[in-house]
Amino acid sequence: MVRDTRKLKSKIVRDWLPRYTGMELSEFGEYILLTNFSDYVRMFAERFDVEVRGKGYPMQSCSNGKGLTIINFGIGSANVATIMDLLVATKPKGVLFLGKCGGLKKSTDIGKFILPIAAIRGEGTSNDYALPEMPALPSFKLHKFVSQILVDKEIDYRTGVVYTTNRRVWEHDEEFKQHLQKLRTIAIDMETATLFTVGLINDIPRGALLLISDMPMLPEGIKTTASDRLVNEQYTSLHLDMGIEAMQEIDEHGEKIKHYSF
Repeated sequence: MVRDTRKLKSKIVRDWLPRYTGMELSEFGEYILLTNFSDYVRMFAERFDVEVRGKGYPMQSCSNGKGLTIINFGIGSANVATIMDLLVATKPKGVLFLGKCGGLKKSTDIGKFILPIAAIRGEGTSNDYALPEMPALPSFKLHKFVSQILVDKEIDYRTGVVYTTNRRVWEHDEEFKQHLQKLRTIAIDMETATLFTVGLINDIPRGALLLISDMPMLPEGIKTTASDRLVNEQYTSLHLDMGIEAMQEIDEHGEKIKHYSF
């Protein structure tokens, strides 16, 4: 029964991945960058002189023709769960999420990177995939490569636990903010825990390199259109570059980042 269920899921997603992205299965690389932002896909396309696919589709994507693909899946835990399900069709060797997050500690300044060691599943979406007690964890070896790239470039970064929520507007809620302080989480976002959980369930090596884009615990740190524009201008190009270099480094070394299944 389990084998039949997996076979049916594979059949569904092989049809749906092209339908969502506008790109045929044969065009996907073995390594995937995921993002929430169309600018990342555009910059990727310009860097490798390739076409952005899926305009008018739910998700835009493009591949560099050398084993690396980027996909803009949208925003939120439901969307990242969807793309991590659809990627079962291509069985990628590694998936790295390039997302933004809110810094929750004084040491998490805007423009810093976070390489999360785990994520708290506050979003609820991942409960459809795994028991609530199961931790949301990245693939260690994938994060090892990302960490080495950052160290080699002398780029400062933080590690810690990220809280993932379905709530986009919570900055006014003092009770929720006190809850976050008790958890001692380093940052908050809307995707990471779901990505880690669904990746594990689907047997996909996964990681996340998050860019701190705001400091939502402080009234003056809440994201605005103007502040977000400054973050994009100053940091997103570097963010994308680090993701590309890390995934290319893994590919060039030919080192497996997955050794066993649970």
